[in-house]
Formats: sequence, C-alpha cells, structure tokens
Amino acid sequence: MMNPLTRLLLVEDEPTVLAALQKFFNAAGLEVHCARELEEAEALITTNDYDVVIADLRLSWECSVEGLEVLRFVRRNSRRTHVIILSAHAGADIRRSADALGADAFIAKPALLPQIAETVNRVLGRAV
Repeated sequence: MMNPLTRLLLVEDEPTVLAALQKFFNAAGLEVHCARELEEAEALITTNDYDVVIADLRLSWECSVEGLEVLRFVRRNSRRTHVIILSAHAGADIRRSADALGADAFIAKPALLPQIAETVNRVLGRAV
C-alpha cells in the first residue's frame, strides 16, 4: 500500500471528516498532520516537508475557496508536494481554477476513504 515514510497534511474544518481521514491514513502507515484553517496549514507547510496535502475547498463560511489558497501556498513554498482538493462544491469553474493552480487531483465529496487513498497512491506514482 502506502510508504510508511509518506507525510500527509490534512486540511479540513469539519471535525468528523478530519478525524475519519486521520484515522484511516494513520492506519495505512502514513505520518499525518492536521490543520483546520488556512493559517494553521500555512504554518505547518512552512515548517514541515509533506509528500501530499489533501485540502478541503471550503474551510469557513467567510471564504469559499480557501483550499485553493492552500494550493497556491504549497506551489510557492513546496513545489514537490502533491495537492489533492476535496469539495462538495465541485463546479467546473472551481475545477478549472484548481487545475490552473497545479492541483494533482480533485475529488468530489462525498468520497469513500479507499477512493481518496487510491488517488493519493496515483499522485505519488505508486501501484495500489
């Protein structure tokens, strides 16, 4: 499955979704860090090297596309890090913006945990 040295940052404001993702990827042997807001994610990205960042598109009601801000920050500060955007609001314009900013994948919510894991493996170039 996934390499135990893989470092993953989960950026998700919904506690139940974050807990499920963290538990699943910890059980898969990944080193998992979590952030619930943009500023926390930026601080972690600045101080850690991640193989993959999975970011929810909406992290608050104030800004509907903070996940794209996470993506921008990763592309400026950690070019080798893969970014997967999760969203229940997956309009074509948002997908185009994510692609233009360099997202490695875009997953519509709700998504099954094995589907997300398969996407992580795919962006890392690993067989499932």
